[in-house]
Amino acid sequence: MSALLAPRLMFPVTAPAPATEPVRVCFMIDRLSRAGTETQLLALIRSLDRSRVQPTLVLLDGEDDLSRGLEPADCPVVRLGVRKLASANALAAARRLRTFWQQCRPEILQVYFTDSAYFGAPLAKMCGIRKVLRVRNNLGYWLTRRHRLLGKLVRPFVDLTLTNTDAGKQALVAHDGAAPDDVAVLENGVDTSRFKRFMLPDTSKKLVKVGCVANLRTVKNIDGLMRTAKAALAKHPQLVFEVAGEGEQRAQLERLHADLGLGNRFVLRGSVSDVPGFLRGVDIAVLPSHSEGMSNALLEYMAAGRAVIATDVGANAQLLDDGRCGVVVPPGDEAAIVSAIGALLANPLQAAGYGAAARRRVAAEYSREAMTKRFEAYYRNLVSRPA
Repeated sequence: MSALLAPRLMFPVTAPAPATEPVRVCFMIDRLSRAGTETQLLALIRSLDRSRVQPTLVLLDGEDDLSRGLEPADCPVVRLGVRKLASANALAAARRLRTFWQQCRPEILQVYFTDSAYFGAPLAKMCGIRKVLRVRNNLGYWLTRRHRLLGKLVRPFVDLTLTNTDAGKQALVAHDGAAPDDVAVLENGVDTSRFKRFMLPDTSKKLVKVGCVANLRTVKNIDGLMRTAKAALAKHPQLVFEVAGEGEQRAQLERLHADLGLGNRFVLRGSVSDVPGFLRGVDIAVLPSHSEGMSNALLEYMAAGRAVIATDVGANAQLLDDGRCGVVVPPGDEAAIVSAIGALLANPLQAAGYGAAARRRVAAEYSREAMTKRFEAYYRNLVSRPA
């Protein structure tokens, strides 16, 4: 980061806009993918009312085909090609970014993930951008000592931190030393139009599908779901389990799958581009994670009207209205998930009732439109405050 602190980069690029003009917001992230945070960012950019908020997008790297293919068509994008901050092209990238900011004159920079924060936040302040927002939507389970140290070093360049759950705010205050007034909670939203005309789940069928949408990472606890499936199938042979998602844990999970002898009763589908299509065939949707912020998968389960079982982590219980819209179980308790599946099989009307209640709750409080309005109002209020 020392190259980014050079005095020759210190000059203003921001001119405050009149109240009638749209707020200029630059979003910055490492690259684009189909993971939860990136999906939410792209949805926000695409749904912003351009008369209220004018977005631009900076990708720290973003040169791969997947990232390029996901770039929003109606938003200026710059790719910096920086894969390592301690690299020879970091200073040249900083100059390119400075030029880009001179052209688009953002009033707000909103950064995602660690490298983008380390690179973008100090440079933004040197360039005179009025407000720097850092997004932290998980509970920090993955943070190493190095990341915590670098987080403290970059903190003076960050005005406010955004998170999507009350639990996330509590973690930032308790473990990262953030002041409560410097953390804002802006909740996620889901595109409910993708889940129209879904039938409610029917757990009385001869074959009942249990589905899970998750990246194959340790924190998602797919190995625990496999052990749960083994126990559940011994009691309820009408079940079949499917997981939509890909990740670094695949080889390990395939070995466990063979060891447990799950055969075709537990299928790792890999990456699924049509999540609504996958969920249309699911009756019971399970989220067995060890840790979550506000789960995009859970919002999709609810929008699809599935009978949901989720562990009591992050915002899961909040989203499920403390058990009124689905079953909440303790994290790591495989027996509790087996029991919950059995209860939903024994009471099909309750399963359908959970699905209907979940769908209503998402439509009322967690739609994509509601999320976008929250962010638009927040940005306009932010730039209206005295500098």
